[in-house]
Amino acid sequence: MIDVVEILKRTKRASYALAGYDTCQKNQMLSCIAAALCDEANRSAVLKSNGVDVALARKNGKDDTFIDRLTLTQQRFDAMVDGLKQIESLPDPVGEIVEERTLPNGLSLKRVRAPLGVTGIIYEARPNVTVDAAALCLKSGNGVVLRGSKDALNTNRALYSVMRDAVLDCGLDADVIGFIDDADREAGREMLLHDEFVDVVIPRGGEGLKHFVLENAKMPVIASAGGNCHIFVEKTADFDKAIEIVLNAKCQRPSTCNALEHLLVDSAIAAQFVPAVCEALKSCSVEVLGDSRAKEIAPWLSVASDNDYKTEFLTYKLTVSVVDSVEQAVDIINANGTRHSEAIITEDNAAKQYFTKYVDAAAVYVNASTRFTDGYEFGLGAEMGISTQKLHVRGPIALKELTSVKYVVEGNGQIRK
Repeated sequence: MIDVVEILKRTKRASYALAGYDTCQKNQMLSCIAAALCDEANRSAVLKSNGVDVALARKNGKDDTFIDRLTLTQQRFDAMVDGLKQIESLPDPVGEIVEERTLPNGLSLKRVRAPLGVTGIIYEARPNVTVDAAALCLKSGNGVVLRGSKDALNTNRALYSVMRDAVLDCGLDADVIGFIDDADREAGREMLLHDEFVDVVIPRGGEGLKHFVLENAKMPVIASAGGNCHIFVEKTADFDKAIEIVLNAKCQRPSTCNALEHLLVDSAIAAQFVPAVCEALKSCSVEVLGDSRAKEIAPWLSVASDNDYKTEFLTYKLTVSVVDSVEQAVDIINANGTRHSEAIITEDNAAKQYFTKYVDAAAVYVNASTRFTDGYEFGLGAEMGISTQKLHVRGPIALKELTSVKYVVEGNGQIRK
């Protein structure tokens, strides 16, 4: 077993120097990493390692949804590099003056953005998180310790090697990126016990991983729930617009946390809309489960169980329910959702206002697909994940969300009486 504590110590030490790096130095690291990833030999090595992981996953009987998350295609590789470059181009949050004022005693007080310190990332199958997390932490002045899953170990190892060598090549301390090269759960648990070295930890994965981290971490946790996302089609909705949005939210990439899982349809339009949307979904190979009211309209639907309404399917499957009002839709969403991304399709301003005010979610959409809940799509660069909690951040965990503040107080001999 590797020495987890030694990795944490080295990253903590390096993080103090990183906190003092200026924007040019941090951008230099990101530029070097991007160039290294674009090198054909490095790209080939990473994709070859990913092929090994994918083959092992298939051999171990992993389903198609899991394989999709694990697979690093050329297009996804390019998107990963583009996200890194976007982070490089974004303003540096460190040193930003959040507040500035002079106290009655003459003291000058500033609240200034500062790095969190060392961020531990425990994540599951998506190998792009290795680069996304490192880039976000470096630009925000944080050391980072990466601990991915056993299923992506070969890919993550290859990506880490490229990044570490790139930081070394630009003459900076490569220990700012730590990597726990051990898939054993005890290695992850060991990291969670050392709050003297790790300032905050972020789990990125399913409910099992989230609860494991919350139960074992000695340091603060920025956690997210899964994406049990809903769309409510209100009675004034434009049918063509609504169907297009539903298909995109469900089918564009169903294995993601911002994909549609549950469709709610206003009873005033259900007789016309439910058959139309179900036929459209069926043509995209989506299995539709209906409540009793939906089945009365479309008897060919499969029956949805009570448990289905709280399920994040992450595949070509969803439920459709008929509801009587925006108020009822909001109640259902708040009872069954995971506070991630929820949407209403409507042309009625009152319905829009009620929905956006009362739905409890990190992102609430009006007449748009839930698939936009993403740091890159929001113009924040890559993100560490989507936080569904309310402290210290909600929504995409991007650059500013990886900082805290410090007070800088300047005087001229003042003493407290």
